[in-house]
Amino acid sequence: MPAFAQYVGIDYSGAQTPEASLPGLRVYYTAGADLDREPVEVPPPPSPRKYWTRRGLAEWLAGALRNSLPTLVGIDHGFSFPVAYFEQHGLGGDWAAFLDDFQQHWPTDAAHTYVDFVRDGVCGNGAARAGNPRWRRLTEIRAGAKSVFHFDVQGSVAKSTHAGLPWLRYLRQALGARVHFWPFDGWQPPAGRSVIAEVYPRLWSKQYPRADRSPHQQDAYAVARWLQEADCAGALSAHWQPALSQHERRIAEIEGWILGG
Repeated sequence: MPAFAQYVGIDYSGAQTPEASLPGLRVYYTAGADLDREPVEVPPPPSPRKYWTRRGLAEWLAGALRNSLPTLVGIDHGFSFPVAYFEQHGLGGDWAAFLDDFQQHWPTDAAHTYVDFVRDGVCGNGAARAGNPRWRRLTEIRAGAKSVFHFDVQGSVAKSTHAGLPWLRYLRQALGARVHFWPFDGWQPPAGRSVIAEVYPRLWSKQYPRADRSPHQQDAYAVARWLQEADCAGALSAHWQPALSQHERRIAEIEGWILGG
């Protein structure tokens, strides 16, 4: 029997500002155990904007999860940083404290704020919380993903990660114990609880026919589809507990882990 009733796949974008309508920000949804029902795109609420904004998406997700049936949400950006970052900046391993500290230095959820504004010193204090593109999380090495500090290259997740982390903080504060942030709240999510997890669509996008979807739509579609299929096949229990040594698990509890990676 599936553990979740609903599945949401999100392809994220760190472009422009939190209020900008972004064609690279896409949301797909599916529900139930009927695998013949394909995920469908979720449009933003009616407004002059054609696409989702980061602020609008966070507010919608908070509302959707507040009183929903158990929902599994996969978001395509890094949820934490490499251990080397924590060591260099004298941070402990508490994820909630990391999110607070990051948002204080990188206020990319503030109105009219580009990630590059913080990078360039226009606002915030990004220089005091900088990372090295040579640093990679263990999960990035395993999944073949780029470093969360590797900006300005094709396939980079650095900008989306630096734009998205403050919104994870917002969701955590808005939803409290209603949602389990995996694996930071524990490797095994409690039954009946909604879960938000980091995903990497490139692991799955090519295994599903693209039809007429754009690359961003395909990534969000593939995430929602894979989450549903893995749950219905009873495979999530294995993915909640990736094959890690005790030392690797301690690292991953700080750095996070890509679900299915």
